[in-house]
Amino acid sequence: FSSVTSVLNMSIFKDQFVLEDLIQEFKMKSTALSFGPLQSNGHIFVQGSFPAIELLRDFLLLKAKSLSEEDKREENKSHQRPRRRLQQCRLTSGMNNFVYDADGEKQMLVLDTDVYHYMKCFFPNALLVNDDVVISDVTDGDTTTLYIGSAGRRADAGWVLRVKEKIETQSIKLHNALRKERIFFEGHTRKEKERYKWVCGHLKPRYPSVLIVPHDTHIDVIGSSSEVFQFTKEMRR
Repeated sequence: FSSVTSVLNMSIFKDQFVLEDLIQEFKMKSTALSFGPLQSNGHIFVQGSFPAIELLRDFLLLKAKSLSEEDKREENKSHQRPRRRLQQCRLTSGMNNFVYDADGEKQMLVLDTDVYHYMKCFFPNALLVNDDVVISDVTDGDTTTLYIGSAGRRADAGWVLRVKEKIETQSIKLHNALRKERIFFEGHTRKEKERYKWVCGHLKPRYPSVLIVPHDTHIDVIGSSSEVFQFTKEMRR
């Protein structure tokens, strides 16, 4: 959980911005990220925490969307658009990401799937809402996307945003604190796999803050660094 690496393809912005200026703005606004050199093909390596990478991704998606909408407005005027210098923009944790459906505007929040599962198990109050707000989730591998919206017209946009910010704040705290150990079943017999699962259940009461997530091919042990270390040590013993 401590660090992830992403390769950004910045070439889609080359006709609208000076890429060096755009990247310099990223560095100024997101000091938690490390940027590699800009390649000739427009690719650049970025490394940092999952929340920081997620924030950068959301920023780029919004910028791409705004350019697409501007292109539609200008396509009947001219097909020649000069490259413009980077406009002032902010990369902050308060930036909103919206989606729209038949029920209106919703807030969208992308979380690490393991963090989301841990939050649901040990911090359910962060996801607890009243009848005015509804939350739905879609899991895609390592990430889970939450859609937070009002139930009809009873909750205003400000309340929905506060719910999103509460979840986001809790997820960042957990992301910085949690560690995961994965125990693979490769080469083990069915009886050995069942033995592993039995030992997990036997140890769990002694480690109430550890989350056990069983899979067909492995077991994930999620919790604080010290507890995960002790749990897996006893489990293997």
